[in-house]
Amino acid sequence: MQDRIVDILKSMDMDPADFSQGNLDVFSPIDGSLLGKATMDTAETVDAKITAADGAFKKWRTVPAPRRGELVRLLGEELRTHKDALGALVTAECGKILEEGKGEVQEMIDICEFAVGLSRQLHGLTIASERPGHHMREYWQPLGPVGIISAFNFPVAVWSWNAALALACGDSILWKPSEKTPLTAIACQKLFERAAAKFGADAPEGLSDIIIGMRDIGERMVDDHRMALISATGSTRMGREVGPRVAQRFGKCLLELGGNNAIIVAPSADLDMAIPGIVFGAVGTCGQRCTSTRRIIAHESIYDTLVAKLKKAYGSIRIGDPLEAGTLVGPLIDEDSFNTMQRALEAARGEGGTVTGGERTLEDKYADGYYVNPAIVELPEQTASMREETFAPILYIVKYSDFDEAMAIQNDVPQGLSSAIFTTDVREAESFISSAGSDCGIANVNIGTSGAEIGGAFGGEKETGGGRESGSDAWRAYMRRQTSTVNYSRELPLAQGIKFDLD
Repeated sequence: MQDRIVDILKSMDMDPADFSQGNLDVFSPIDGSLLGKATMDTAETVDAKITAADGAFKKWRTVPAPRRGELVRLLGEELRTHKDALGALVTAECGKILEEGKGEVQEMIDICEFAVGLSRQLHGLTIASERPGHHMREYWQPLGPVGIISAFNFPVAVWSWNAALALACGDSILWKPSEKTPLTAIACQKLFERAAAKFGADAPEGLSDIIIGMRDIGERMVDDHRMALISATGSTRMGREVGPRVAQRFGKCLLELGGNNAIIVAPSADLDMAIPGIVFGAVGTCGQRCTSTRRIIAHESIYDTLVAKLKKAYGSIRIGDPLEAGTLVGPLIDEDSFNTMQRALEAARGEGGTVTGGERTLEDKYADGYYVNPAIVELPEQTASMREETFAPILYIVKYSDFDEAMAIQNDVPQGLSSAIFTTDVREAESFISSAGSDCGIANVNIGTSGAEIGGAFGGEKETGGGRESGSDAWRAYMRRQTSTVNYSRELPLAQGIKFDLD
């Protein structure tokens, strides 16, 4: 284990030995070196953890919601205390720059604060009854054990979006992190255990746990009828498999899958705003965010100017060790991602695209680290390869001549996560977010596609899966709806005026 990782763990008062034992080797994308080890679960340990989660739920659901919120508050305090160290561990394990790693932990803190307030506002409805002497109400009750499947690119934030809400709503949680990033999951579980110890006996054993392993381990959790909700973040391919399996047993599923996010750059756009928004969206996390900007739809009148400015900006991007200050782009997660990127660029060339960048860099310094120059691909029209999501820093650019054409291009992809427009024309801005505008779950004006706040529900449409995590009323996915009618009269009138006389 690298000395700097040992220092990171010790700064969180964690024993490095807990991160260097097991049968799963974990490699850092920074240089390909062994970062640590984790112990993979077996079918037996997964079953035992699900049993524990089920038992914990039956106790936790009876704890008053504001009291449950107190546990989430304590978790948020642990995260705030160790924000820098956990952010550095995120960077070491998934390769995003340190500012983004710390920003991811800040998302965790933010959602904890949101969930604490939510714990006092899990409100239902009072509904007018047609029958005299009756009250009708709608309640939201705790749902059950929640299974969380997360991807490597946001190794901790996605867990927290689900965990904070689920805990406040009265559910237990079981987390399968990506097998590429299990160390950050172990660290988060340890922080949760500290919070639970401070909270006291009201937090039952098994309330939160992790399972580590490959696909078979995740499938075991997905297929277990005791898991009331499976919240899965990852590829569309993964969602196509998880969704039907959960549906087959009539479980609930929350899917947050791929995105192929576009920005329309209108004739009136403020390019001084648009350029940094586009660049961060396209190259942040080395293009490995589900909200990464992948397509630019530029008006023909500003196309040449925009492309020239983007290429100049790309030329100034500092690529390197993401733990070092000043680095803007770190590595791809692994060699497979690099090969996928190269295949996508070759396909674009075959479709008439002009490719700038995209080649491997820093190979002499990091033989086992896959650093790339972000790519710009100019295409004559939206093509098949442009309609596919490639998890890499590839930015496709096409022209448009009128707004309706731009909207048609924007929506003509299978995915529907994030979208944006840069314009100072209020008609275009309002049209973009109208019912006839963007078909995505996120539609922004004069900001990029990436970097959502936790206050809004996060998710998208079409092949993005339709699920919503984080803010707004996303909490309802973690609860079950119950309608209750109470008769406080001395009569028994039936609904719809039905007469059923026994005399």
